[in-house]
Amino acid sequence: MEFERIKRLPPYILGVVTQMMIEARKKGDDIINMGMGNPDLTTPPHIVNKLIEAVSKPKNHRYSVSRGIPKLRMAISHWYKKNYGVELDPDSEAIATIGAKEGLSHLMLAVAGPGDTVYVPDPTYPIHTYAPVIAGAEVVRFSSEQLFDFSFLKKKKGGRSILLLSFPSNPTTEVVDLAFFEKVVAFAKEQNLLVVHDFAYADLVFDGYKAPSILQVKGAKEVAVEIYSLSKSYSMPGWRVGFCCGNREVIAALTRLKSYLDYGMFAPIQIAATVALSGPDSVVKEICETYRQRRNVLCEGLERAGWAIPKPSATMFVWGKIPESFEKVGSLEFSKRLLKEAKVAVSPGIGFGECGEGYVRFALVENEKRIKQAVRGIKKVLQK
Repeated sequence: MEFERIKRLPPYILGVVTQMMIEARKKGDDIINMGMGNPDLTTPPHIVNKLIEAVSKPKNHRYSVSRGIPKLRMAISHWYKKNYGVELDPDSEAIATIGAKEGLSHLMLAVAGPGDTVYVPDPTYPIHTYAPVIAGAEVVRFSSEQLFDFSFLKKKKGGRSILLLSFPSNPTTEVVDLAFFEKVVAFAKEQNLLVVHDFAYADLVFDGYKAPSILQVKGAKEVAVEIYSLSKSYSMPGWRVGFCCGNREVIAALTRLKSYLDYGMFAPIQIAATVALSGPDSVVKEICETYRQRRNVLCEGLERAGWAIPKPSATMFVWGKIPESFEKVGSLEFSKRLLKEAKVAVSPGIGFGECGEGYVRFALVENEKRIKQAVRGIKKVLQK
């Protein structure tokens, strides 16, 4: 049997290295996994304790609300006010989602379809490209250089145009300032664009940099929505908690779609997420500091090994150009070589788009001791 929508989804390139890692581990190899961005840090105790307390109450075991319980949506609105000075109506401008990935996927199903065009960065996180594909929209990819002069935009008649952005960026770790978003919002109003901003790495920022929210721009809610996830900032990846905020019409569309597709997160998880957003900022800062130290260990170690990679200002990743002597083999083969010879799994840049070729992405999800071990293994490969 053939299924037309599935035919539009190519084999997952990032899965190639993952499968090789699984096979190597079956053989007994000690593989240091810096491929998947799967946070390894423990969820803060006060959040876990609130979940345990909420689970113990039978009334919380019933179906929940797909758009999020009122207290969670209130906490989301207060979080935006506290961190960015942005006022949100918790009833019409905020909705809880089952993680950022599900939120984006359902959002595309709600607002995009055949005849619509979604402009997506290249390289970018794969769901940014394939959520619009699954929705049936046309995807137009653009490079970082094109973004800053909007030269990627095609003039077209009919259909909706959607611009998908994500800063700080996964995989490139690229960052922007508020002035950039001011230009984006002005351009979106002029061109009648809907802007969707994936803000998953909002809090993982280093060396004095603070990531701006697009919703800080005056009038942004007229043309934009923003998606956030608790997975990284609060180390809650398996909990699957995210939210989408901004334009009322878009939030209403997502709310209606989700009312048909799901019953929302398990209520105790929503209650614990409320405590996370309303709790002390110190836990987020501690998580951020751990990633900063890991970043330093990796980048400084690789530089001593002869592979200089700039330290990123944000995210839990390091995005590095392949050493010159390995450029001809490409990112996928280089990643395979690191796995076989250095016993280190990384993500090949080609898995994030054609413009990612020539790069690899390290996820800072191993402790400092393991990262140092990874550097020693990589150094041996480089010396060959």
